[in-house]
Amino acid sequence: MLMFESALTEGAVLADALLLQTSQAELLGRIRNDALLSASLWVNVALAGLSVLLFVYMGRSVQSPRAKLIWGATLLIPLVSLSSYLGLLSGLTVGLIEMPPGHALEGEMVLSQWGRYLTWALSTPLILLALGLLADVDRSDLLVVIAADIGMCLTGLAAALTTSSYAFRWAFYLVSCSFFVVVLYALLAEWPAAAEAAGTDDIFGTLRTLTVVLWLGYPIIWAVGVEGFALVQSVGVTSWGYSALDVLAKYVFAYILLRWVADNQDTVERANAGAVGTGAPADD
Repeated sequence: MLMFESALTEGAVLADALLLQTSQAELLGRIRNDALLSASLWVNVALAGLSVLLFVYMGRSVQSPRAKLIWGATLLIPLVSLSSYLGLLSGLTVGLIEMPPGHALEGEMVLSQWGRYLTWALSTPLILLALGLLADVDRSDLLVVIAADIGMCLTGLAAALTTSSYAFRWAFYLVSCSFFVVVLYALLAEWPAAAEAAGTDDIFGTLRTLTVVLWLGYPIIWAVGVEGFALVQSVGVTSWGYSALDVLAKYVFAYILLRWVADNQDTVERANAGAVGTGAPADD
C-alpha cells in the first residue's frame, strides 16, 4: 500500500513537472512567434551583456574603497537585467492571465511579463543604493527609501497578477504609486542637500533628473498598456515601452555614473563615508 501511494505521489510530481515544461514551451513559442515582443527582449539581453563587459573594463581604474562600492552596486544592475530578460525569453517568468470583468480585454488571456517586477525589485534598489552612496545620504534614510522602492515593485506585481477584480488591480496600482511618492520625495527633496555637502551635487543632479523622469514612465506605461486601461492592446508594444525605459534607466544611467566615479575618485573618497565603511552615522 505504501509503495502504491509512493508511486502515485511520484507520478503526480512528474505530471506537474511535465505540465510546467509544456506550459513553458508553449509560452516560449508565443514569444518567438511575436517578432515585436521577442525583439524587445533580445535587445536588452544584448545590451545588458555588453554593459557588463564594458563596466568591468571601466572598473579597472577604480581603486578607492568607496568608489569600488559604488562600482560594484552599479555593475550588478545589468547583471540582474541580463538574468531577467533570459527568464522572460525562456518562458520561465511569463504567464497567461485572464483579465477580470471591467477590463477592456475582459475574459481574454493576456501574456503577463510578471518577471519584470521581480527584476525591478532587485535592480531599482541597486540604483538607489548607488545614488545614496554617491550623495552620502544617512544610512537610515537610505534603508527606508530602498524598502519603499521594494514595496513599490511588489505591489506593482500584485496589480499585474490580480485577476479576481479589476478594482483590486487599480487598488494595488495606487498603493504602488504611494510607495513611489516616498522614493520621489527622497530624490527630489532630501538627498540633494546630502549630495551638496558631499561635493557630488552636480553629477547627482544629472542622475537624479534622469532617474525621476524615466521612472515616471513605468506607471504611465502600466496605465495605458495591456495591464491597465489597455489603450495600447499590443503586448509587444507595451514590452518595447518597458524595454526602452530599462535601457535608459539602467545601462545609460550606470555608464554615466561609472564614468564620473572613475574620473573623480578623490571627490568620492573625500565624501563623508557615513554609515558605509566606518560604522558612524552620516551627518544629516
